[in-house]
Amino acid sequence: MSGKLPSVANVRRLVQRGISLIELIIFIVIISTAMAGILLVMDRVTRSSADPLLRKQALAVAESMLEEIRLQDLSGVACTMALGPDLARSGVTSVWDYCNYSTTGGIRDFSSNTLVGGLGGYNITSVAVAQIPTLGGTAITAGSAVVITVTVADPTGTTVEATGYRAGN
Repeated sequence: MSGKLPSVANVRRLVQRGISLIELIIFIVIISTAMAGILLVMDRVTRSSADPLLRKQALAVAESMLEEIRLQDLSGVACTMALGPDLARSGVTSVWDYCNYSTTGGIRDFSSNTLVGGLGGYNITSVAVAQIPTLGGTAITAGSAVVITVTVADPTGTTVEATGYRAGN
């Protein structure tokens, strides 16, 4: 052994400086994958951020219509088909008159049948009224209890349902 230490110039050559091309490519792949995942999540969140407001409004419309129907008399035992699409509801007297009621150009006011401002994109797609034949195994007299289902579509076409019951008079 000569006992000589390597020169500073030789030591500098031995120490790696910078990064290799392979390391750079691996870094880019990892960062790209992480960014794609983050952007996918952000896209989903942004795309559905308005949906809760539309859904809440559609549900409010459905519940309002359901309450209107539940306030009517429970006379009769079958659908009368008294209401066609967009017809005035002010003369309705029975729950059964609402069978198959719908709107096509927006939500309409009960008394004047005019379009309600801001609800032009919402529509009642169907109202179903059906007898409840039994409750807990006990037969129910025809015309004594019904289940009412109101379906409303929001401006995107997504539907919500509100279901309620009407019994007795």
